[in-house]
Amino acid sequence: MLDYIIDETISFLGDMPKSKRKKKGQFFTSKAIAVFMADMFDIENLHGDVSILDPGAGTGILSIALIEKLLDSNVVNTISLTCYETDDEVFPILQKNIRYVKEVLGDKFTCNILKEDYILSQEHDFNNDLFANEKPIKYDLIIANPPYLRIMRDDPIAHAVSEVVHGAPNLYFIFASMSLFNLKENSEMVYIIPRSWTSGAYFKSFRKYLFKYGKIKQMHLFVSRDKVFNEEEVLQETMIIKVKKTTEKQNNIIISSSESSSDFNNISRIEVPYNSIVSGDDLYVYLPTSEKDMDVIKKINIYEKTLPDEGMKMKTGIVVDFRQWQELRKEPGDHTLPLFYSQHIKNGRVNHLPSGKEYDWIIDEKPSLIQRNKNYVFCKRFTAKEENRRLQCGIYTPTDFSEYKYIGTQNKINFVDMIDGSEMDLNTTYGVFALLNTTLFDMYYRILNGSTQVNSTEINNIPVPPMFLIKRIGERVLQSDDLSTKNCDKIVLEEAYA
Repeated sequence: MLDYIIDETISFLGDMPKSKRKKKGQFFTSKAIAVFMADMFDIENLHGDVSILDPGAGTGILSIALIEKLLDSNVVNTISLTCYETDDEVFPILQKNIRYVKEVLGDKFTCNILKEDYILSQEHDFNNDLFANEKPIKYDLIIANPPYLRIMRDDPIAHAVSEVVHGAPNLYFIFASMSLFNLKENSEMVYIIPRSWTSGAYFKSFRKYLFKYGKIKQMHLFVSRDKVFNEEEVLQETMIIKVKKTTEKQNNIIISSSESSSDFNNISRIEVPYNSIVSGDDLYVYLPTSEKDMDVIKKINIYEKTLPDEGMKMKTGIVVDFRQWQELRKEPGDHTLPLFYSQHIKNGRVNHLPSGKEYDWIIDEKPSLIQRNKNYVFCKRFTAKEENRRLQCGIYTPTDFSEYKYIGTQNKINFVDMIDGSEMDLNTTYGVFALLNTTLFDMYYRILNGSTQVNSTEINNIPVPPMFLIKRIGERVLQSDDLSTKNCDKIVLEEAYA
C-alpha cells in the first residue's frame, strides 16, 4: 500500500512547482522517513480497535506507513483513521489513496477525511470554552509532518492556541500542541519538525505546555547538514520526536541519530538521563548525538553560575540599519561615529575596515542608538551552516578608536557588557572572549541550539567559571598574545575544566 501512495505522490509532485509548496509550508515525507517514524511507536500494548490521527495528512504517506506497521504486528482487529487536509489540490489525491487502502483492507479499516483546518476545528475543545465538547475525541496514535509556515500573531490560528504562542508563531508547534491535547493518556505521537523549538524565547510557552502534559521518549537527529526533505527547499534543520502523554517522571531518553534522512541502516543510539537533556526549568532541550556531546554537557554544567550571575550580560546590537537609515552615513565627518557590523569581527579582533555595507557610520544625535566606547566582546549573531564555528567572537578595545567617546553596533552582532554599565577590565574581556572562542563552548552551543543564529538569551544561560577564573584565563590569553581557538582551548581547559 505504501508504495502505491508514494507513486501517486511522486506523480502529483511532478506537476507542482516547489515554490508553490514552499509558500504553503508544504513538504512531503519520503518513504524512508515515513517507515522510520512508524517504527518508532511502541505498539505492544495496543489491541482490539486502534484509532489514528494524521492532522496534516497530505497524500497520506505517514498514515499508511503506520497502518502497515500495525497490520504487520497482528496486534489490532480494526483501524480507524482521521485525516485533516485543507489543500484543494492535495485533497483529491488523499481521497484516492484512502479509497485504495479501503479496497485492500475492507472491514478492518475505516477513515474520516476532513477538509477542515485542524487547529480551528479543535479550538473550542483546546480552550475549554462554552462550545467545547464534554468529551473531545482522543486518539491512540498520532503521526504528523505538519506545515512549516510562519503566521502572524493576530492570525485566528494563533488566537486558537494563545497558551503556547509568543511572537509570530510557526504552524508546526501549534499542530504539535493540539495533537498532544488530542492524544489519549499514556499514548504516543511521533512528529517530524524543525529543531528550532528546543531553545529560545519564541518557543518557551510551547516547551512549557509540552513538558506539562507529555514527556519525550525519543529524539532522532540528522547528523549530516544535507536537507531532510531532499527534493524540497527546506532551510531549517529537522528532527523527529516521539512524545508520550504522561505526567510521570521519566528516568531516561533515547537519542538516536543517522547521517542522513535517506539512510537509516547505520543508526547510533545513546540512552541518557532525562534531566540531562531537558533542563530542570524546562527552558531548553539539549540535542547531543554522541557520548562526546554528553561529555561536553557534563563538563560545562559543573558550574552553576552564568554571565549575568557574574555581573555581565550578552546583549544584541542596537542599530537596525534598515529602520534607522536616516541616521546612517557613508563617510566619517562631524558628529559621526563608527558603526560596527559582524563583518568587522575578524581573527578574534574588531576592526572598522569597509564592511561592504553602504553605511559604516552613524550620527551621534540619538543617545538611544549609541553606546559608550569601552571594552566589549563582540559576537556574530548569524553564521552560515557550513562554517566550522557557530560562536565567532572578537575583542573590542576602545584604544583602537580612541578619538570616539561613543560607537554604534548593528543589530546583527551581540556584545558582552557589564550589567551595571561599568567597563569590563581587560583581563575579564579577554577571559570572556577565550571561553566563547573555545571548541568546548562552541560544541555546547551547537548542542543547545540547532539554528545558525546566536541567541543572546541562550548565551546568558550557559554556565561559566567564577569571575576569578575568567580573569585568570584572560590574563594568560592577553600575555600570550594568541587569540587562536587552539590557544584558548589549552588555557581554558587547564584553568577551568582540568
